[in-house]
Formats: sequence, structure tokens, C-alpha cells
Amino acid sequence: MSSSLNAPTSGTVRRALIAAAVALPLFAPVARAQTHTHSAPSASAGSTMHSGNEEALHMEMTPTRPATAADSARAAGVAVTLRKAIAKYRDTTAAVADGYRLFAPEIKEQKVYHFSSSWMGLQEAFRFDPAKPTSILYTKDADGRFELVGAMYLVPKKFTLEQLDARIPLSIARWHRHVNWCLPPRGHKERWLERKSGHAVFGPESPIATKAACDAVGGTFRDAIFGWMVHASVFAGNDARSIWGDAEHAGHDMQDGMKMDGT
Repeated sequence: MSSSLNAPTSGTVRRALIAAAVALPLFAPVARAQTHTHSAPSASAGSTMHSGNEEALHMEMTPTRPATAADSARAAGVAVTLRKAIAKYRDTTAAVADGYRLFAPEIKEQKVYHFSSSWMGLQEAFRFDPAKPTSILYTKDADGRFELVGAMYLVPKKFTLEQLDARIPLSIARWHRHVNWCLPPRGHKERWLERKSGHAVFGPESPIATKAACDAVGGTFRDAIFGWMVHASVFAGNDARSIWGDAEHAGHDMQDGMKMDGT
């Protein structure tokens, strides 16, 4: 961990406070807009839009590394600490009492439900406490009851691979971040509903993934949304793959939750 994280300057703290204040509510307009739209179909071969998986345009994953015994032991230690710390959140009222709030409550059917804390997200910029994650993760059972599955850690988008590895080994878990988003211009939330050639113009389902293309539609380009994230499904099992997941699981749970049908 760099000394700058252990002893942040006043400017760094101020920027982090601002980021924490806006980060968690940032997706709210996306969530509200997508409750009124359908998932975008793939572009046809002759389309001028990008074809294939648009989600891949907006997701960055950390590279894999060879695992070591030390990495495995360190990740297992984090999982044990986390599992013990969040067991009290099996009832979501306990999570809410501790400052966690449901992300995108407008979307009733999500693959994974995130109860997130802006304060914990701010703290993670300066320290790593496995017992204090940014988000508590739930799924729903057949009767619609929340089931605790684990938690998510969030760090600033400018963290280096070595800083990420120092928290959760890159050989065990793949961190991810949401990248290359085109947002509607300030004051024009209604434009979240725009579609072109059957595709969303803005957000995680848009084929737009460059500043030039975003400028062409009058949008605001963001090279990264939030920061680096990693899920720890500590109640899914005891083996590393069950807990830390694979690239597909780690990369798309939150993004999938922004879609109307959750698929």
C-alpha cells in the first residue's frame, strides 16, 4: 500500500468525499430509465452500430496471475473474516440500520441486490478492512425473501494492479470496473430513454464506447464509472471459485441488475 493512501492529503480527502457523495446515486437515473425500456437486441451484420456483446465494451477485468499458496491463504483469510462480520446482515433491516441502502430499488427483479454504503466506500479509499465492505449482496428466494450471499469491495478507479493485489490477490479474484460510458448531458435525464437502431444510446447497453462517438450524440463521456470492484460470495461455498467467482459472474452482476428483466 502506498504511503499516500495511509496519509491522504486534504485535497485527496476532499475529492474522495465528493466521489462518495455522488458515486452510489449515479446509477439511479439509469435504473429509472431502464424500468421503461427493454434490453437492447444485437445489431445486425450490416448495421453501422457495433455488433456482438455491448456489455463487453463497458467492462474491464484485471488480468489473471499464477496462484501461489500465500495468495490462497491470504484470500481465504479475507473470506473467513468477511463471513463472520456480515452474518448479522441475514436480515436486511440490520444492514439498513448500519447505513447500507438498496441500490436501484425501482428494479424489482435483479440478479444480485446490492445494499451499499457511501461511508464504507469512502473508507475503502484509505484502508482495507475485510470486515467492512462497501456493499452487502443478496439474492431472492422463490418466495421473494432476501438471502445473504456475500459482499463487494470498492476502491478508487486509479488504483494500480499492485494496490488491488495487495487487497485481494489477482491470482484468486478478478477485479472489475465499468468503463466507457456515454451519459446524457447535464439537465437532460429524459435522454436516458433514447434509442437508435434498436439500441440504447446511453449507459451500459449502448454500443457507444468512445469519446468521439459520445460527442457525436451530444453526450458526456466517462472513461470509468465508480471504481474497481470485487465480489466475495462467502455464503456460496468454501472453495475459492465459489467465493470469488469467475470473470462472467464478477463482471456482470451489477450491470445485469440495471436491466428491466434482470437477464
